[in-house]
Amino acid sequence: MRYHASNRYAACFPLGPALVVCVSRFFQRTVFVLSVAICGALILGLAMGEFGLFGVHAGSGQDGAYQQMRVYAEVLQKIQSDYVTQPSMGDVTTGALHGLLESLDADSSYLTPTEYKIYKEEPASGTAQVGITVSKRYGYATVVNVIPGSPADTHLTDGDVIESIGNQSTRELSLAVIRLMLEGKPGTTVALSVVRPAKPDPDHLTLTRSVAAPPALGTQEYDNASILYLKPGALTAGRVDEIAAKIRAAPKGKILLDLRDATGDAAQGLRLANFFVKEGTLATLQGQQFPTQSFTADPAIFLTAAPLAVLVNRGTYGGPELAANAIEDLKRGDVVGERTFGEGSFQKSIELPGGADLLLTVAKFESPSGNKIQDNAVTPNVVVASPLDDQEEGAAPTKGDDMLNKALDLLKAKSS
Repeated sequence: MRYHASNRYAACFPLGPALVVCVSRFFQRTVFVLSVAICGALILGLAMGEFGLFGVHAGSGQDGAYQQMRVYAEVLQKIQSDYVTQPSMGDVTTGALHGLLESLDADSSYLTPTEYKIYKEEPASGTAQVGITVSKRYGYATVVNVIPGSPADTHLTDGDVIESIGNQSTRELSLAVIRLMLEGKPGTTVALSVVRPAKPDPDHLTLTRSVAAPPALGTQEYDNASILYLKPGALTAGRVDEIAAKIRAAPKGKILLDLRDATGDAAQGLRLANFFVKEGTLATLQGQQFPTQSFTADPAIFLTAAPLAVLVNRGTYGGPELAANAIEDLKRGDVVGERTFGEGSFQKSIELPGGADLLLTVAKFESPSGNKIQDNAVTPNVVVASPLDDQEEGAAPTKGDDMLNKALDLLKAKSS
């Protein structure tokens, strides 16, 4: 998502129309990096505060921060005096800043001057992809969901961990850079090392980037055409328009909205929820220094009061999570499936001296009940485990779709 045109992933949601490492050198470098960067910044802040450059003094409620600065200073001194070799300050500083931002959340990123230059020059759309939504979990790039028919389809699945891209470990890359590396010119290839559950060794894949049209809106009728099934895939403005047209064509039918493995921005996710919710707060966006924004249902957008069920899974990401959580919290319909991925934050781009850039999370979305989606994801009120969770290792995949069948049973029991 975009905060403005040049920041392709600066905002998780645009407000407009997702192993073992050798301990020696990596760990030592990380310790040194964190010490150097943080200590340097904090010592500078301490000096400014002591001399009143920012109107801050040691006794003005900053005691905790100053105490931490003393600890960092002592650690830095010991590393400088006792560590076995003299490390490269450029490398360790970059590593420190990457680690510092990732300790906050997966979406906050530090971009070096070189990375930021590439980041700004990349087109906002039309770049060839491998067909996955990627975020970070446990330090590594993780596949959130896979676009059907894309180069990654049949090769990758939700939850796969991308250990490395080319010869670079994703643990040492920011999420913004990982996303850039997965993109490129049509026909070019990208090599991935992928760790899968219950497999000790990574799989090595080479995928060819392509520009592919998103899958069409999935539609189906169940129970003698009394239930309209809709599977949007990606919540773009055009796709949400298609959903609205389908609802208007069947105003009295029950609706089953399948948001499994769906992605999309906040604006379209909230707009989708508004089709089914006539009044009330759909979500809020809040941060320490971010002016709170409330997103309230507009009666003019409301389309139907028909019985509703929503399907979600671990690949439900971003705007669809906002839609599902609003529908669940406002008791508008049943949400069926498994816990979603958990993506609901907003980033600000801050250019730094020397040409670097900071993508910093400044606000998070909350559901009507106060659930922070970024922190807690969305838990369905009707939990149905994924077949992958139920089956034993090595067993054949479970036949049928338990989530779909449960949602259909719930809708059949409701009167129109």
